[in-house]
Amino acid sequence: MNLQDKVMDAFIGKVVRKDLAFLVKGGLPVPTYVLEYLLGQYCASNDEEVIAEGLEKVKQVIQNNYVHRAEAESVKGLIRENGRHRIIDKVTVLLNEKSDEYQAYFSNLGLSNVPIGTEYVKKNPKLLSGNGVWCIVTVGYISGEEVKVRWEIQNLKPIQISNIDIQEYIDQRKNFTTEDWIDFLIHTIGLNPEKFNRREKLISLARLLPHVENNFNFMELGPKGTGKSHVFQELSPYGVLVSGGDVTSARLFVKMSGNKEILGLVGYWDVVAWDEFEQQKGRTTDAVLIDTMQNYLANKSFNRGKGTHEASASMVFVGNTKHTVPFMLKNSHLFESIPTSFVKGAFLDRIHLYNPGWEIKMLKKDSFSKGYGLITDYIAAVLHELRNNDLTNMLKDYAKFDPSLSERDHLAIRKTFSGMVKLLYPDLKMTDEEAFELVDFAAEGRKRVKDQLYLIDETFKADPAFFKYTNLKTGAEIHVETLERLSNPQIVPAYIPYPTNNTPLADDIEEINKSEDINEEYANETKSRPRISILEEKSLSFRMGQTGVSYEKLFAPYLEKAGEITIEDPYIRTSWQIKNFMEFVTMLIDTRPVDDLKLKLITKEEDEKIPDLIDHFDDIKDDLAGYGIDFEYEFSDFHDRCIKTDTGWTIAMGRGLDIFEKYNTYSVAMSRQDKRKCKDFMVTYIKG
Repeated sequence: MNLQDKVMDAFIGKVVRKDLAFLVKGGLPVPTYVLEYLLGQYCASNDEEVIAEGLEKVKQVIQNNYVHRAEAESVKGLIRENGRHRIIDKVTVLLNEKSDEYQAYFSNLGLSNVPIGTEYVKKNPKLLSGNGVWCIVTVGYISGEEVKVRWEIQNLKPIQISNIDIQEYIDQRKNFTTEDWIDFLIHTIGLNPEKFNRREKLISLARLLPHVENNFNFMELGPKGTGKSHVFQELSPYGVLVSGGDVTSARLFVKMSGNKEILGLVGYWDVVAWDEFEQQKGRTTDAVLIDTMQNYLANKSFNRGKGTHEASASMVFVGNTKHTVPFMLKNSHLFESIPTSFVKGAFLDRIHLYNPGWEIKMLKKDSFSKGYGLITDYIAAVLHELRNNDLTNMLKDYAKFDPSLSERDHLAIRKTFSGMVKLLYPDLKMTDEEAFELVDFAAEGRKRVKDQLYLIDETFKADPAFFKYTNLKTGAEIHVETLERLSNPQIVPAYIPYPTNNTPLADDIEEINKSEDINEEYANETKSRPRISILEEKSLSFRMGQTGVSYEKLFAPYLEKAGEITIEDPYIRTSWQIKNFMEFVTMLIDTRPVDDLKLKLITKEEDEKIPDLIDHFDDIKDDLAGYGIDFEYEFSDFHDRCIKTDTGWTIAMGRGLDIFEKYNTYSVAMSRQDKRKCKDFMVTYIKG
């Protein structure tokens, strides 16, 4: 059973094909969850005829009931002539103290001061939040003389699922593998899982953490067009996206109206997301807002007016970066693009997770899902319910972190771990390997914050945090490192006050960190000093998405003196695998003398395809003879992958030469291996 069949079988009636909303939406400024609410009623099927009929019904509902601002007067006339009409519009409610009644304001219809029954407000308090709620409303018209208010609300229903069976959702997890469940969630947020590797999927799903964890402080910065704000704008009726430049302390926390305190956005929403959270010319931030924000991020409460208020809203900050990651690492810091008034330790230290938005490629047409995922409103309700589960204590069963971490470091890691478990393993059934994948992800997201604090605020250097933990299942000590530092070891500044976990390809950083009193002249001398390769037995691990890796760095020192080299790799058969092999040979030609070098390849292929492969290898043999390389090949049935030399070295490779993610044909990565993203793999060097 494929994934789409599993989805339909497990969640029939709660799923929708994710591209349908785009077919209906057109240029309408309507959130996806509004459209999927309607699509879920008419198109929750994999029958093309049912979908086609449902689409027409949804289009009719939109055409007949959605209020376009330009057609507001026509709709008002329709309501008057018919006495009533059902509309889809965003509704905001305010309390009119003089008349002692609640009054509704319609965003597109343009009506204001329309009385609304108290029962509607009590059932849906977010109507009072000041940001509006999309609703299906039956609006009536009262004719006659001496009528003060002509308009009346006869029925109002917010566009969101009223209740769900959370246990039913949790129970269905057992029907999916972890890989399938992750892909299912990626479809659900509207993306095509085939276009993302596992790390990119986790980064994308991490955007849901503020929806599933109370008081989660999340930041993501990255290039434009990578979908940073999508889940906060389109996903949930429980979250609100506001422009970072339009946020005030009154709007966010408490507005004073005479002696009355009117609660702001944090009192009504699960998530308050600041969009375009970046420095803009001529725009300043109120100091009171920053102080109130810092207190709220740390204590889940804020002081405004006469008292202290508590709230559970998660706070999200998303914005665009101005420079590449290597530029920021070398010249500034990874928070350089946010408003300068927020670039201070007291604020940034409260961020639980810094999501690396730069690792997500710009979204293109084929980046979006055309498969089935949960109706947006349903998954939003699920995430809202899961906020009630606190799994932060689970971390203590897996990892014990170094005591040098602050309580804020520990809390950030625990909350991220808790949220990711709720997303990926809602039934709490996961292997140790899967659990530690989340431990590492959570710790890396917090370490990214802490690394930058050493640059921004000198006081943090006095009490450095060592991001390492003891694996309580195996007893091993694990060091955590951010991927951008692993990928750019030559430009990471020397201010980091602790070692880098003996990370591969990070020799410069290791050398720099050997002395706490190192000065710039010594650092420059160390970098420029020629190195003598010392060959030693060791194992190196590489992370998914890591860059800066090449065949030359991995193999050249160990192959320099060899007169005979044998490559055992059963997967040198397709065009791109043969290309990898030729890049390996080119590396040999570029890094050492190859006259009289004997090079042997042992691989395998299906019998019927061997003749074509022989033709390719014979062409390679003729070509390499011109460089003095004696190339031979043979076919054998085996699985292990390694490189062997006549100097006694064996280089065992988990993935063989196939260590790189797919890359664009028209890119720098096409000709530069160190610019490509890696798959996760290990290399072990053995002298025998």
